[in-house]
Amino acid sequence: MTTEDKTPITLDFVPARSPVKLFGLSGRERIMKMIKDRRADGVVIGADDPQAASSGDWLIMDEDCLYDGPVIDWLLAGPDRAVDADGARAGRVSSKGEQQDAVRAWIKGAGSLPEGIDLASPDSIGAAYRTALRKRETPYCLRISAIGREKAEQRLFAGSYKGVTDFVTKYVWPWPAFHLTRLCAALKISPNMVTSLSLVLVLAAFWFFWQGDFASGLLAAWGMTFLDTVDGKLARTTLTSSKWGNIFDHGIDLVHPPFWYWSWAHGLSSGLEAGVGPGSSASWLGLSSLDWALWVILVGYVAGRLMEGYFIARFKLELHIWRRFDSFFRLIVSRRNPNLILLSLGLLLGDPAAGFLWVALWTIASLAVHGVQIVQAERAARNHPLSSWLDGALRQDS
Repeated sequence: MTTEDKTPITLDFVPARSPVKLFGLSGRERIMKMIKDRRADGVVIGADDPQAASSGDWLIMDEDCLYDGPVIDWLLAGPDRAVDADGARAGRVSSKGEQQDAVRAWIKGAGSLPEGIDLASPDSIGAAYRTALRKRETPYCLRISAIGREKAEQRLFAGSYKGVTDFVTKYVWPWPAFHLTRLCAALKISPNMVTSLSLVLVLAAFWFFWQGDFASGLLAAWGMTFLDTVDGKLARTTLTSSKWGNIFDHGIDLVHPPFWYWSWAHGLSSGLEAGVGPGSSASWLGLSSLDWALWVILVGYVAGRLMEGYFIARFKLELHIWRRFDSFFRLIVSRRNPNLILLSLGLLLGDPAAGFLWVALWTIASLAVHGVQIVQAERAARNHPLSSWLDGALRQDS
């Protein structure tokens, strides 16, 4: 994110008494990265640099504080402003000298804020709708020494999580993903390294499914979905997101599911032809029904993506964040993780073919729901532009 204010800014720090690294970054490093992401023109200079601005503004940040992105955005949006949340503070002043010294002392907890400084709390800055994460969230400003490293990292991790996603990602993976993300950060493992490992598991799952070894394939597949959660969180908590990483990760996510379904169908067909018996459903329905189920799943996968793309192009809004129901349906819609649950249940019941047929039926049902959603959106758009229920809730809370 960038800011339109191009006023020269010198960045100054109040040192932390006991510096703590969060996901491998010190307070100073994290603040610098966040501000550089927003002021890519290189205006921000360390206060100890001989080129420190003799004119322009001074932005004074506390190394012992954890600042949310919208808080920094607000400080960068204009001069003579400060933020305070139970002693977690920062300020921007437009003049050097006594005012700058007074703000530094105030951040340390000594003295009062000079007159003429606009003071705000994260709550008064307002809840922010995070488009990339599909959620609304009140900004935060926290003193790390007051809450401890564990809680500070938990807050950072929670802030990196998508609000609208599938059931497994939202409710099953957060706890183990948090601990693996911490470990990866400590070991200097990059998000792209995690994504590369997930690609290996994509290929392994495909191979096992193709061979009819559905149990091993599902272990690889679920491992991949877990790493698919970790790589994005690692990128956001360590501030190492990149355009290539985004393409790499989302490209894998978009392409691999149809190949898994194809290989599962092949594994079923091979077992049936060999007389191994991949389940009573396959024996009863035969190869032709498995072929039809595969085509339903593949065509349905593409159609579902196209319908979601149409919704964005037509209404400038993601389908799954329009209404509360749409966000709820995203938890269970026929996507990779919910479909893996159906396949796993089929295998646990000793009938992997049944799981495959359930995926085909759920794909049809999901497409029908999407069709109704689009028709309803077309009707609603005749009266007013569509907006997300999350945005509406944000306005009600502010």
